[in-house]
Amino acid sequence: MHAFLIVNKDKKILEEEVIKITSRLKAIPIKYNLSKIEDTRYLSTLTSLKLKNATAYILRNIDNATPEAQSAFLKNLEEPQEHLYYILTAENISALLPTIVSRCQIIKTKNEKRKTKNESTLRFIKLTVGEKLAYIDKIKDREEAKNFVEDLVSLLHSDLIETSKNHQQIAKNLEVTSVAFNNLKANGNVSLQLANMAINLD
Repeated sequence: MHAFLIVNKDKKILEEEVIKITSRLKAIPIKYNLSKIEDTRYLSTLTSLKLKNATAYILRNIDNATPEAQSAFLKNLEEPQEHLYYILTAENISALLPTIVSRCQIIKTKNEKRKTKNESTLRFIKLTVGEKLAYIDKIKDREEAKNFVEDLVSLLHSDLIETSKNHQQIAKNLEVTSVAFNNLKANGNVSLQLANMAINLD
């Protein structure tokens, strides 16, 4: 694995984990601020240089980067050279593109607690496609739909952090729910967005 994601709100804990990972990799740490798409482009130029020694780029608060910067950064994660590593830190995993999360090894920190899950959200995940469609058919109000899908996104984010199996499936479901949530925020048809989500969830 060439990319690591540490999620925590405590800066001291984040720093301790960064030091642990760089020490384990025996990598030279390089701090880099990535917030705009221009930063991503310059980073791509820097990381195109051939490396002789293990090198770790430390990108703090990646959750504060713009969606455009995150999207452009994906290519760096998909095509890393042999001695190059990325260590990302974030306070809010929900602000990250699901595709970035799915390409990183999630580092569990000692005080990262699992969020309380809404019981109806848990039940919904386990339903068949037909049952999911029947369930969301009752949701007509946009705010209710947004709250429901946001709960799903939060639940899947927690699963991705704390589960050691099925990362690919969870990441795919996270992408499906995130798309539905963004479309609902953009005034997409409530019934259509919920139905598309229900059909595409694994």
